[in-house]
Amino acid sequence: MLFLADKTLEKTKLHGANSCKHRFCPVCSWRKSRKNALKISILMQYLKEEENKEFVFLTLTAPNVKADELDDEIQHYNKSFKRLMERKEVKAAVKGYVRKLEVTYNKERDDYHPHFHVVLAVNKSYFTDTKAYITRNRWLELWQKSTKNPLITQVDVRKVKHTDNKKEVSEIAKYSAKDSDYLQNEKVFDAFYNTLSGKRLIVYSGLFKDASRMYENKELEKYKEIDPTQYIFQLFFHWGQTEYIQTEQKLMTEEMQKEVNNKMLDGENIEGE
Repeated sequence: MLFLADKTLEKTKLHGANSCKHRFCPVCSWRKSRKNALKISILMQYLKEEENKEFVFLTLTAPNVKADELDDEIQHYNKSFKRLMERKEVKAAVKGYVRKLEVTYNKERDDYHPHFHVVLAVNKSYFTDTKAYITRNRWLELWQKSTKNPLITQVDVRKVKHTDNKKEVSEIAKYSAKDSDYLQNEKVFDAFYNTLSGKRLIVYSGLFKDASRMYENKELEKYKEIDPTQYIFQLFFHWGQTEYIQTEQKLMTEEMQKEVNNKMLDGENIEGE
């Protein structure tokens, strides 16, 4: 991995890497989550400023399941969510969403907890319009009906107060599975690998889908910030037996510094976990 560093060597950012891009590689997952966080925060900023939208953060859960039920449960989640979004009152209120599947593992019970983190785009009037507003209890009732599971007792619903709220964005952007979970043992890893491989983990719909397309076409670049750090060093790291080891430190030429400084934040150097 190649990092850039300022004169104090305290401020760094990843500039290049020979990465495997594997979904279950902890380092690649970390990099991907940072890029997703930047993208989602920009989409929210665009929709707030250009489309005059506000946001609701919704977490949908169900009781835990065993490994042999996990794949079926995730498919059930997907179908249930589709039913939820097609309900008349939800369809009227929600103008778009970004949805992330996350699966956690409970070591004590040896079971798995798939759940959805969702950011919903709604009109500004949603929070004051008694006809459009959906209460937390109503969301729970709608999710129970959509899943056909009355045993569900919890949904989490809250207004996103700021589009740069790192907590909500990180919940959506973070890893679908924590390496501390799936690296417990080979059996647990196989359960995660077999159920999550090939599945779409982040889904954009409605206004979020339109904004995502604009983002990929570089039409939302004005929402990116310029990185104020002045980088002067290159730091080279190689993988050792258990960790990355710094192998070289170079002072960049003035020409190289001009190439890498005063650039837009690109997802590698935004605030992470």
